[in-house]
Amino acid sequence: MNFFTPVKGHLEEEHVDEEKTVKQKVALVTGAGRGLGAATVDAFSRAGYTVAALDVGWGAEDQPADETCVLRLRCDVSDASAVMSTTSEALDRLGRIDVAVNCAGIDHTYWIEELTIEQFDQIIGVNLRGPFLIAKAVWPIMKQQGSGHIINVASTAAIRAWSGASAYHASKFGLLGLGRGLGVEGRRDGIQVTTVIPGGMRTGFFERFVEQGIPLPDPAGLQDPATVAATIVHITTLPPGSIIQEIVITPPDEPSWP
Repeated sequence: MNFFTPVKGHLEEEHVDEEKTVKQKVALVTGAGRGLGAATVDAFSRAGYTVAALDVGWGAEDQPADETCVLRLRCDVSDASAVMSTTSEALDRLGRIDVAVNCAGIDHTYWIEELTIEQFDQIIGVNLRGPFLIAKAVWPIMKQQGSGHIINVASTAAIRAWSGASAYHASKFGLLGLGRGLGVEGRRDGIQVTTVIPGGMRTGFFERFVEQGIPLPDPAGLQDPATVAATIVHITTLPPGSIIQEIVITPPDEPSWP
């Protein structure tokens, strides 16, 4: 079920005025229903973008308020046909896609003896296959436009390792490699690729620890996802000639940092 609240004139022909041009732009965000994804949707909306907000859990009660300009689409990012059809619908409804942010992520924190094959496949499917599918879906659009920016949200799990997260590490290390490879490929088509590597955030990501008997991190030592979201928007504002290829953003006392 899809929901869209339009803003009058939002998708009209671009004008010379820079502020109006910014408001023509479209950002597609996955994992948009909660945590960093929701904060990123809000940040791009505040920046004047129309946002295609993708999440596997959207329902009828999630229809946005009238004052917003958000197209909410239910999508499982690990499903190739769902990603292709949802991206196509976003393009049909909004006219273009300037930025694609891969925020969707999942983890099952178990040591290898307890981690099931199905859990491993799900982690890789959402965290690594998902960003690949989104990139493959938006690439022809951005190539035709002559510009575009793909932003993959990794984790400090892409550069360090700890117990019980082998599948998660595999997905995030892989995402780092995917971003580097796509960044090189994108040069010929005017497509930029950035990998954001955030440390711990105050999101629902750690809620699963409770049922698994893992101590919860102190919220005081975690960062506000709105700050990371603001960083993601900032990445897209660099003048031509420069690109942030990778950026690490952590709370000052990040426990997984050297």
